[in-house]
Amino acid sequence: MTAPIVIIGAGLAGLRTAEELRRAGYEGELVLAGDEPRLPYDRPPLSKQFVRGETDDTTLRPAEFFDEKRIDLRLSTQATGVDTAARRVTMADGSTLDYAQLIIATGLRPRRLPGLPDLKGVHVLRGHADAAALRAELAGAGKALVIGAGFIGCELAASFRAGGIEVVLVEPQPTPLASVLGEQVGALVARMHRAEGVDLRCETGLDTFLSDGADRVRGARLADGSEVATDLVVIGVGSRPVTEWLAESGIALADPTAGGGVLADEVGRTSAEGVWAVGDVAAWLLETGRRKRVEHWTNAGEQAKLLACALLGVEPPTAARVPYFWSDQYDVKIQALGTPSAGDDVSVVADDGRKFLAYYSQGGILTGVVGAGMTPQVMKVRAKIAAGAPVADLLASA
Repeated sequence: MTAPIVIIGAGLAGLRTAEELRRAGYEGELVLAGDEPRLPYDRPPLSKQFVRGETDDTTLRPAEFFDEKRIDLRLSTQATGVDTAARRVTMADGSTLDYAQLIIATGLRPRRLPGLPDLKGVHVLRGHADAAALRAELAGAGKALVIGAGFIGCELAASFRAGGIEVVLVEPQPTPLASVLGEQVGALVARMHRAEGVDLRCETGLDTFLSDGADRVRGARLADGSEVATDLVVIGVGSRPVTEWLAESGIALADPTAGGGVLADEVGRTSAEGVWAVGDVAAWLLETGRRKRVEHWTNAGEQAKLLACALLGVEPPTAARVPYFWSDQYDVKIQALGTPSAGDDVSVVADDGRKFLAYYSQGGILTGVVGAGMTPQVMKVRAKIAAGAPVADLLASA
């Protein structure tokens, strides 16, 4: 290759792809460009250990790593467009970057709620700067309002309670995580948060913020008419893929109403020759025949390995992929294997206070398992999920 392989996006997926390309034998020029000023870092600790002040550094690799691996790391570098015919990326500073192969790994951006007053003390959480700003305010906070009881919202509520902060957690769905894991398991998560003192308010949303008469949030009015006093707010209502810079590229994108993202095949190839997509921004072709974005930490590494092998013509891993994700809340690790979804049939086979185990199935076939505080029981189901085993086999032995 005369031009480099260029990876746009220096988060986990971009970094892992660069590592896998080197591991698979690529010796040519390799550029990794990210729009943040920091070395690539791990995001999951931001809502937990970092925001609680238990760690200051979530860097994934030290600066010397990139020199050793001959990865041209370019920070504070944002892409604004791509010409797929010329194989050239345009950057925000007006410069251009030619590529032999382009890998899109631009990740996600937090969703904002429209029509709200612009007040200090209102936060979103995606990057390190967001987490640092939030942590700086926690020392003087006694009350926090969290809008959205997805994984980020639940993790932040748990982190705030660990610091003695009163928490109101607001969720339009009937339970936390209802849209992801269904109401039955969501009710078990709700029970845990209420036991920890969280004021959980479901089936309502945010109407507007209330200010202190100046420019700082001091409360909120909810959709049910109630008012909540607070020292700070975190909005965690999901994210959207960062694809605006691809609008004029001709690269096929998924419908935003279906989750958006860059459409790709089962190894990351997009509709444009020499262009690939990986990580949270990529809607890969799944075994089910659907294209879907999977926003989980382990998925980034698994996709990176498959993409690197396909790009270089190396034999890919043959082991069956079983998606895995987790969420740490209080002293409980919630873990999931497979593709559990809110539309599945759910069988709760263990419920012991803070611990629980649930099997997910469709048409009698096991699709996933979700457990809280039950790591061995979750992990032993991996092979059965990969094999598409009947859920009845597990229920019979439960």
